[in-house]
Amino acid sequence: MCGRFAMNEEVDELIKEYVAAGGDFRDWRPSYSYAPTDPVAIVRERVDHESGEVRRTVDAALWNFHPSFMRDSKRPNFNARIETVTSNGLWKGAFASSRALVPMRGYYEWTGEAGHKQAHFLHAKDGELLTAAGIYTARKIDDDWQVSTAIITREARDASGEVHDRMPVFLEREVWDEFLQPVKLDDAGKQDMVQLLTAESEKVAKSITSYEVDRKVNNSRTVNPDDPTLIQPLSE
Repeated sequence: MCGRFAMNEEVDELIKEYVAAGGDFRDWRPSYSYAPTDPVAIVRERVDHESGEVRRTVDAALWNFHPSFMRDSKRPNFNARIETVTSNGLWKGAFASSRALVPMRGYYEWTGEAGHKQAHFLHAKDGELLTAAGIYTARKIDDDWQVSTAIITREARDASGEVHDRMPVFLEREVWDEFLQPVKLDDAGKQDMVQLLTAESEKVAKSITSYEVDRKVNNSRTVNPDDPTLIQPLSE
């Protein structure tokens, strides 16, 4: 995890939920089936160079972390393991200074053998949005800046662990501000942040449940991302 997720809220709802301003949303739309390399919504904070004020925005980012120093790769980089996010050269710089939130309604996992895989939708028991911890980066392509992101994952717990061995690091509202602060963490600060993410995600894991959904979601190339029935339980 996480290889596919749903986020069906519009920009205005996300701006209200995360007390943010609207940013760049070119090529983005709500979807019941985001796959790696798709544009997804992220929440981030940056310091305005003119005013010095911290500005929180909701922006679109490609779900394929691609810093400027990395060569093009056929394999997308969309999940960053919390166990190595402070030491892996691909992630550690962004974790130190470019952290983001990734809103989602829930995410998909699969069980069973190839050709007969059963899809499961994991979500909050109360139906509220889940907020995953992420990192982001930006690189210049021609005259435009391309923002990309990865979701931080951890060993799965509770209901998530019954379906898959990994899950996103989800955060409660109370720690969003601390996680998003646009400050560069030193080594001690990075370790403290990992401890915070680990503890907070343990709490959220207890609030997650799952149910089986239609296997039409299995193929990311043919599925209709606008189809709300993708997240309906099979029993309905």
